[in-house]
Amino acid sequence: MKKLLIQYILFLFFIPLLSNAQPKKVILMIGDGMGLAQAYSAYTVNNGNLNMFTMPITGFSKTFCADRYVTDSGAGATALAIGHKANYESIGLDSLWQKHPSLVKLSKQKGLSTAIITTCNLTHATPAAFVSNVTKRTMQDEIALSYLEGNVDVFIGGGKDNFVAEKRKDKLSLIDSLKVRGYNLLYNIDEVDSYAINKSKKNLIAGLLYDNHPPLAQKRNNMLCRSLEKTLSILSENDKGFFIMLEGSQIDFEAHLNRFDNMVNEVIDFDKAVGLALEYAKKDSNTLVIVIADHETGGLTLNGGSIKEGKVKDKWTSLEHSGVMVPVYAFGLGAENFSGVMDNTDVFRKIKDFLEL
Repeated sequence: MKKLLIQYILFLFFIPLLSNAQPKKVILMIGDGMGLAQAYSAYTVNNGNLNMFTMPITGFSKTFCADRYVTDSGAGATALAIGHKANYESIGLDSLWQKHPSLVKLSKQKGLSTAIITTCNLTHATPAAFVSNVTKRTMQDEIALSYLEGNVDVFIGGGKDNFVAEKRKDKLSLIDSLKVRGYNLLYNIDEVDSYAINKSKKNLIAGLLYDNHPPLAQKRNNMLCRSLEKTLSILSENDKGFFIMLEGSQIDFEAHLNRFDNMVNEVIDFDKAVGLALEYAKKDSNTLVIVIADHETGGLTLNGGSIKEGKVKDKWTSLEHSGVMVPVYAFGLGAENFSGVMDNTDVFRKIKDFLEL
């Protein structure tokens, strides 16, 4: 009895210590346009399997932006990146057009390693919100210049044309500028795989894998998972920790076109990367993984289906975004803070507090 009492007292003593523990590593995974129906469609088609559905904490995020009930990706990602509601199509600016540092910049300032991985152009709305501060998401040349600031150690995606002199209005070669800053330029996923980590110096990667947006998932050769795997290997060298933003961009692209099968393939491709992140977090107890969407696209509803047969009867209500809340999934140290209904700006604040930025 005395032994049990001692164990109980020790248990009570350690609870507050555990609750005060904070992650040193955060992997924020954004399924662009991925509402609950998109995720459940992928779960169904994949015969009842989806990595994100194994994550123990679930919540919902409100996605409206500063000046509209239905947001775009620029304002939606900005809320996650800087913690302020933004005006439609603006990047890294609050509703009064004031600049704020993103989680990437704040992490870099503290000495953490940083990365952006995306299946769209690196200058597209969601990645842009984590590196730039501009009034319109269409300012691609200006957004590309932001990568020269050196706040992102590893960035991998498409959009090489925005970094090439002959394709830019100002005729600046950002490729040369990145090389001067010590970045290793990689131009396909095999080069990412074969990159040899140099433990005696900083490993800076600019993975410009496609001229424009990457192709559909079935033609990307597992780009997202392979990019994340290499990135984790590189960033894990930093004992201070890291912040990674990974986006499954083309869930949104295919939902805009109401192409159900392609959309599901994009969710499953994104979910494979979620599975890799969870494997890492299960081995590294200082890691927090968050899966979220910036908004829902297509107003998708499911009017029938079969998990056993992997079939869904889909019904789309729009070719645009909708205003419904999106799901949030969390695993790892601090995950319990992502249950319930929250604003998208709350995600920024929670991560900022965890990493003490």
